[in-house]
Amino acid sequence: MNDLGMDLELRLVRYFTVVAEHLSFAKAAEELHLAQPSLSRQIQRLEKRLGVRLLERTPRGNHLTDAGAAFLPEARALLRSAHRAAQTARAHSSRGHITIGYVDDLIITTAVRELRAHRPDAVVETRHLTCSGLSSFEDGRVDLLVARTPLPFPTGDVWTKVLYREARLLVVPTGHPLAARTSVSVDELTFETPYACAIADGLPADGWTAYRLLGREPMDRDQTPESFEDRLELVASGRAIGIQPAGDRRTVLHPGITTVPLVGAPDSEVVLAGRVDDRNPLVGAFSAIAASHLAGPLRDRTAGDRGVPVSTSE
Repeated sequence: MNDLGMDLELRLVRYFTVVAEHLSFAKAAEELHLAQPSLSRQIQRLEKRLGVRLLERTPRGNHLTDAGAAFLPEARALLRSAHRAAQTARAHSSRGHITIGYVDDLIITTAVRELRAHRPDAVVETRHLTCSGLSSFEDGRVDLLVARTPLPFPTGDVWTKVLYREARLLVVPTGHPLAARTSVSVDELTFETPYACAIADGLPADGWTAYRLLGREPMDRDQTPESFEDRLELVASGRAIGIQPAGDRRTVLHPGITTVPLVGAPDSEVVLAGRVDDRNPLVGAFSAIAASHLAGPLRDRTAGDRGVPVSTSE
């Protein structure tokens, strides 16, 4: 008897989840480092294997079919299970293996170096993740994640450890009326509207993401740039203003940008995140090292391991 489940290629399943996340073959192909026509053919192979259409391709964009929407959570669960099986095998090897993800401008070099020094026999890999690349943690390709809250995925089976907290800065174009101020209050920004951001889905109206882009011109999610550099250009051009953690120093490299301390905003948290059911001993080893080696400029020394699932808002 032919077992359809056994014949599914995990590679094709992963390709589908990335396309479903972006609903754009161009963006998915860029993330996967594939040519767009090749990615399209791979999705067609998966659809043929399943015997159903997963995506509707129209001149106005791509949409999940009912079958695609139903298949997506199962596909993600399948990828997590497959990676968990691989993790279990690696964790019980004599060497050990761990992949640590990190985002934005966060630097984890000192902690990684210390882990490698303590476990020279282990394979310790690192991976820089973009906002869209955070699915690598969700589907199990990354074992630990150093990131800023809120985490843009379900956190019911995720533990976090707060590494440090930092204040926020207002980011404005040079020459902006607020650029010469010594500080600006959040209350002074009431006429500015947050631009649509995928990571903000599900947050309350007053929820704070790590980075915010504000403006008075209408802009929907499809128009909002994803990369940090493109968002800086939007600010430098005078079309928006931004809010970011004080520890992110990338703005100092842009001559058209000025930062001003922001008063009244909640601190931004940098956390270490892992999965509750992960028994890899290297996870605990890195967690202990990170607490002493990954300290930001305004570290809260009383912060520690919460040991409980976190919410997706600060």
